[in-house]
Amino acid sequence: MALEAFHPSDSLTMGVELELQLVNPTDFDLAASASDMLHLLGRAPFPGDVKPEITESMIEISTDVHTRHDAMLAQLRQIRDTLVAAGDRLNVGLCGGGTHPFQRWFDRRIFSTPRFIEISGLYGYLAKQFTVFGQHVHIGCASADEGLYLLHALNRYLPHFIALSASSPFSQGVDTLFDSARLNSVFAFPLSGRAPFTLKWSDFEQDYFSKMENTGVVKSMKDFYWDIRPKPEYGTIELRVCDTPLTVERAAALAAYLQALCHMLLERNDPPPAEDDYLVYNYNRFQACRFGLDGMLVHPKTSEKLSLREDILATLRRLEPHAAALGSQAALDELHREVAYEGNHATFLRQQFAEEGGAQGMVDAAVRVFRSC
Repeated sequence: MALEAFHPSDSLTMGVELELQLVNPTDFDLAASASDMLHLLGRAPFPGDVKPEITESMIEISTDVHTRHDAMLAQLRQIRDTLVAAGDRLNVGLCGGGTHPFQRWFDRRIFSTPRFIEISGLYGYLAKQFTVFGQHVHIGCASADEGLYLLHALNRYLPHFIALSASSPFSQGVDTLFDSARLNSVFAFPLSGRAPFTLKWSDFEQDYFSKMENTGVVKSMKDFYWDIRPKPEYGTIELRVCDTPLTVERAAALAAYLQALCHMLLERNDPPPAEDDYLVYNYNRFQACRFGLDGMLVHPKTSEKLSLREDILATLRRLEPHAAALGSQAALDELHREVAYEGNHATFLRQQFAEEGGAQGMVDAAVRVFRSC
């Protein structure tokens, strides 16, 4: 099957997908309630889109296409309120967070769709271990070549999104010492990581995708679990490294941050992306996963060593005119508070673990934060 043609969309439009945890409010373990939740939500209009994910203990919501942060945030709040009301009727809690801190992967049930069953058959136990929860952000691109340019130009900033969204410090009952342990589960898949370096869609289609298709390894873009991937059917690029934040406010701010970065990069005032930029890619990504905002980066162009926290703060200052043009200064203010004062959601979860006396209290706090913000 040939690669689907790239359908151009309005440049810098944005949409968000969030994978959410379904939680038993008695013991705060994951609840296999996706079918019941989807059935209930299907009985009335939903202010976005909602669908199953790979196991019965999770659902995925997505927004409409937006141009402004305030409209995106308003819809996410409406979606959250609808989900919380449905959860109350079913006695199911909902929350963000990139991992559930103590769920046992072997207790999970694969959601019965042909694709999820196929994935389970192919990847074995990894499919159930993929009960992790991420935020995906789509940015509209006026052409396929514009999409590939942005995809590779963003490699420099990808650790920002890992650190800002990190909310998965615990897994299988223990503190992993990572701020984002979720991405370790994603890296286990053979088609994860970075996209191949090419800046022309025709080259990508002929020199890479067609060859991969001929091997029988892939059938469509859905088979790639890259950190950023093109979505030709939507005319977007899709950022996939973010943990699901604990609040929709943080989710909307991350989307607006990506939009502002793309607005800046499309001015093409920075040196163009190059293959050698990826020499430090895995190191920088590891630093962000392991240490969050306290990580250190190596600049891909200058090889200068940078504090991730200071690099984000400097980028936020640089983005101010772009945020003003896009109407998203409130989003940058949200992220500035996180970086300069509050810490990311991994920090919050560790604090709750200490204050509440364990993982169950920590999940309870995450459920309360999701519904109350």
